[in-house]
Amino acid sequence: MPLIINTDATSLLSEPSTPNLSTEAPGFACPLPLPAGDRILLGHGSGGKLSAKLVRQIFLPALGNPVLNRLEDQAIVHLKDSRLAITTDSFVVKPLFFKGGDIGSLAVHGTINDLAMGGAKPLWLTAAFILEEGLPIETVRRIAASMQQAAANAGVPIITGDTKVVEKGSADGVFINTTGIGLVPEGLFLSAEQARPGDVILVSGMLGDHGIAILAEREGLRFETEIQSDSAALNTLVACLLDAAQEVR
Repeated sequence: MPLIINTDATSLLSEPSTPNLSTEAPGFACPLPLPAGDRILLGHGSGGKLSAKLVRQIFLPALGNPVLNRLEDQAIVHLKDSRLAITTDSFVVKPLFFKGGDIGSLAVHGTINDLAMGGAKPLWLTAAFILEEGLPIETVRRIAASMQQAAANAGVPIITGDTKVVEKGSADGVFINTTGIGLVPEGLFLSAEQARPGDVILVSGMLGDHGIAILAEREGLRFETEIQSDSAALNTLVACLLDAAQEVR
């Protein structure tokens, strides 16, 4: 039976569930989300239906081309006899540090994993930082050290970058954009478009741990068991899977 890989361990892609508007729990309020009209909502960045609508109604008509129109986690382009995989991602998370990771390691892991989902061997990363005026230098130092460690563990160096600073109040501490470049082995073709009814879907761990870990840290929630983000670089895991199972597509 063919296998489909889904090992996105760095993002919560589902739409929020219908809010509970009960008034029986004083102190808790969950307003209904505003309908999407002529303004950008937080839901447009969730990776769910609003995100897809924004991409298809705004970005594809303006920027679309045969490579971009595939809407995969990475773009695969031909360069002479090689196939390069290229991906870019932006990371905004609150808090910046959470159980199991931080915005720095998350940026490295997420970009590497987007390449791996196309079967590519990650080769290089770039990193661009938007820093808010007044951010403690020690915070930046911790994030940079975390990124270096995550990249070193995955065997993928960060080879170039950029830094900008915006006025206080114009950013939520740190925003990070990363780009990854990898090489796709000859004869390997992975794509979400190849999913078929009856396929087996493999995941790398418990679903939702990352999103719940961040939510718990941000809102001060406590559970009977400690929940940590499962953010991790999965390139070596995917490589082993591809070596062991030829039916992965």
